[in-house]
Amino acid sequence: MMDAVSTGELAAALRTWRDRTRPDDVGMSVNAPRRAPGLRREELALLAGISIDYVVRLEQGRTRTPSAQVCASLARALRLSDAEQAHLFRLAGHAPDRGRISRRIPAGVRKILDAVHDPVGVLDATWTLIAWNPLYAALMGDPSALSERRRNTLWRLFVEGEPGDRVRHTRDELDALARSLVADLRGSTSRYPHDPELARLVEDLTAVSTEFAAMWDSGVIAGHHQSHKTVEHPEVGAVELDCDTLTTAEDDLRLLVFTPAPGSDARSRLDLLGALGTETMAVSPSASGSATAPPPR
Repeated sequence: MMDAVSTGELAAALRTWRDRTRPDDVGMSVNAPRRAPGLRREELALLAGISIDYVVRLEQGRTRTPSAQVCASLARALRLSDAEQAHLFRLAGHAPDRGRISRRIPAGVRKILDAVHDPVGVLDATWTLIAWNPLYAALMGDPSALSERRRNTLWRLFVEGEPGDRVRHTRDELDALARSLVADLRGSTSRYPHDPELARLVEDLTAVSTEFAAMWDSGVIAGHHQSHKTVEHPEVGAVELDCDTLTTAEDDLRLLVFTPAPGSDARSRLDLLGALGTETMAVSPSASGSATAPPPR
């Protein structure tokens, strides 16, 4: 739990980082003169996928401890360095612990998100999406509008039947994906025995999904390999992709990299989607910021 000193330091740090972050640093257009060069609160809320009210309460030091996922979203939105991220997590009561999952987005991973011209999503060791590049959001739908629980791949798969609103799988593909994800999650529980959010996820999935409970009890073991995805996009149609999962050594993150399937027209569809996404992102934040994401859970 955060004490009053840490709460005040966190509030001051967030204000400082927001004031120094210019809109063009994070891909936001500015269509009118501004009194200050930094991000507005509503812009930070939009980028981090949290409510404006929650940003206000954080900056005024009058809210509960922000979750690790919220800290990761703030760090991503504010483009914090590795040292600044570590400071943010410590102030929020999430000091590094070998028994707990890291939700830090290293600067090197952010560079990959900025440089790769294919959709890329970054997930923690619970398979919860914590960062993504613009093309991923354009392809899959804006993840910032989702609650933290609905950003979890296992929750979407076992509770809602598909890992994403636009992804389509055959029954065999879903079965293979389910086995590999459960096996990977089991490995995470042995590496992070003291992580409360991981324990809560397993408990909740067991309570609401008999399929997950049976698979978990069976001790299923399966590897996570390259997979094929068909994404049904409302504007560009079916996009055929290969998905490779890369794991970082230090933070145990999963990078999902989607590349055009050989022999498909996915490259041209992604290029079109990139152009459409750029036009959508050019909308003034003041015009789009009225619809904020739900407050963190």
